[in-house]
Amino acid sequence: MLNHKFLRVKSTIFFLLSLSMVLIAGCEQSNPEDVLARQGDVVNFSGRKWDIKSSVTQVGPGPNYFSKRYSDVWVDDKGYLHMSISKHDGIWYSSEVISQENLGYGKYSFTVQGNPMQFAKNVVLGLFTWDDSTFVSDGNSEVDIEFSRWGSESNVNPTTYSVQPLSNGINFPERTHQTNIDSSNIIGVSTHEFIWNDTLISWRSYRGDRNSGQPDFAQWSFDLDHPARIKREGDLFSLPIVIPSPGLTTNTRINFWTLSFDANGPSNGLEHEVVIRDFFYEPSH
Repeated sequence: MLNHKFLRVKSTIFFLLSLSMVLIAGCEQSNPEDVLARQGDVVNFSGRKWDIKSSVTQVGPGPNYFSKRYSDVWVDDKGYLHMSISKHDGIWYSSEVISQENLGYGKYSFTVQGNPMQFAKNVVLGLFTWDDSTFVSDGNSEVDIEFSRWGSESNVNPTTYSVQPLSNGINFPERTHQTNIDSSNIIGVSTHEFIWNDTLISWRSYRGDRNSGQPDFAQWSFDLDHPARIKREGDLFSLPIVIPSPGLTTNTRINFWTLSFDANGPSNGLEHEVVIRDFFYEPSH
């Protein structure tokens, strides 16, 4: 009888221990970083998957180190993308995301939350298209919206529209436009768009979220009346290009980085964060 009682007690203890382990496992919380749209080196933002750029050596643009840390690229519970320029173990890291989906002619819209007027003079926020495989044919298929003082503390017009190729050892001033605006328009929430087709690229910026109905505070256009230009990188030359075409692997990129000629990291020594509230793409019909 003693042995049977012992076995029953032992079985009861084992059952209770097993039950407690199941309950503990069932109460375990998932990683909040994964809940908030991060899965490894991919972030889910505005209904699309974006690869997170990272590097252990300095790479372009900049050149900079790029971080894939959860604290530097993440999406909050409102679905807004946060990107940082931060210092880790004595090294400054920039951030960049790259859409997995290939996009072409159409309307590109970015809604930004922040204050570019407070960026250090060498900090750049880039909203643009790119294609690694179109250097020769289309100068990498790049259309840009950028926010930067470009190294000048006195620059009070940090909103820049441009289209590649931009230079061949010299500047092509007709391919870039730095808007002269009331700087208060880009403080807070503002939306910046371009429509890209084979004969015209047109840009516009307005306050508030996409479709807020606010009037444009900046606009520009670039058409086929401009001269063709050649992009050069070292001994490589593109064909002459007026308006670049998208390639089969053209994607959208958002990057937040620093100019290398001014400082290692932001020139004011401060970490930076910007919030991209929304990205929208509508293909041309």
